[in-house]
Amino acid sequence: MSILLSMAGFALASSISPGPVNLVSLSCAARHGWRAALPHVMGATLGFTLLLVLIGLGLHAVLFQWPWLTRMIRLAGVVFLLYLAVRLAWDNGELNAAQSKARPSALGGAVMQWLNPKAWLACVAGMGAFVADGDLLMVWVFAGLYLVICGLSLASWAWAGEALRPWLKKASAIRGFNRSMAAMLAMCALYLLCA
Repeated sequence: MSILLSMAGFALASSISPGPVNLVSLSCAARHGWRAALPHVMGATLGFTLLLVLIGLGLHAVLFQWPWLTRMIRLAGVVFLLYLAVRLAWDNGELNAAQSKARPSALGGAVMQWLNPKAWLACVAGMGAFVADGDLLMVWVFAGLYLVICGLSLASWAWAGEALRPWLKKASAIRGFNRSMAAMLAMCALYLLCA
């Protein structure tokens, strides 16, 4: 039982801590509502869980053999985060029909996890810590725990965004919020670039 608690604690600490996917969940719900953020939450959760399972099944060996691939993934992630930051920073804060269709999607959430260096580090560290012996049953147990905890963590960030909605009634308030989210995404990207 203690290994399951340790796995759950690791999953919670790495899932609930601030990161780019969490910030997008928060921002989407603040802008469009909690329900509108759910596709992103579900896609990001499933994308992360798939990455975790593949790392557990041996993808980490491929990355170890070809370290340039890890650097390419990190660079792609940083570029993607900066792209999101620029889009948020330039957003005018007005809600119209075209913008309401431009919400983060399930596919976008999954892709974001695959381009998120924080997700890769959590997968490699978690599998290295808890399933280093390659026990397939434990890979699936860890993935199952992570699926639930990651989903709830991302949903809680979206809920926090929903709670901010009453303060974001005006376009100017949305612009300020988006620019602060953009600055945080850019800081995440720069941190990951330097790490």
